[in-house]
Amino acid sequence: MKAGDELPALTIPITRTLIVAGALASRDYQDVHHDTEAAREKGSPDIFMNILTTNGLVGRYLTDHFGPRCVLHKVAIRLGAPNYPGDTMVLRGTVTEVSDGTAVVRIVGANGLGHHVTGTATVRLPEGTATASLPEDATAVSLPEDATTMTLPEGTA
Repeated sequence: MKAGDELPALTIPITRTLIVAGALASRDYQDVHHDTEAAREKGSPDIFMNILTTNGLVGRYLTDHFGPRCVLHKVAIRLGAPNYPGDTMVLRGTVTEVSDGTAVVRIVGANGLGHHVTGTATVRLPEGTATASLPEDATAVSLPEDATTMTLPEGTA
């Protein structure tokens, strides 16, 4: 993996069920996420997805690609065009940096109205995933089979 690598796209149909379930699961009871008439009264053509659901879908996109053992260190997203029922969102990612077992990924999620979500995520990769290239004059280091490793508690690395 290296900077410039593109992650495979993930296509997500935006359904009423997804919008309402995401709002309920994230305890966001704002009526614009589940009540069509209330959303229209507030100027929206329909209910729309909340940012917490979008954040969860971005996390799913990353863990689908990097695997369940990756750790999302930082996810910084911004919403743009709303996700309305009946539309489709396509998430795409580009690796912008790989170093010290982490990758920074630029994320864009687009729907029929434009960019729904843009941002970046810093992902700690499972061992063996990060393949940042070493300088040509670097020397590989081998450890004996009986060498021990230290694992830091979550959140301390």
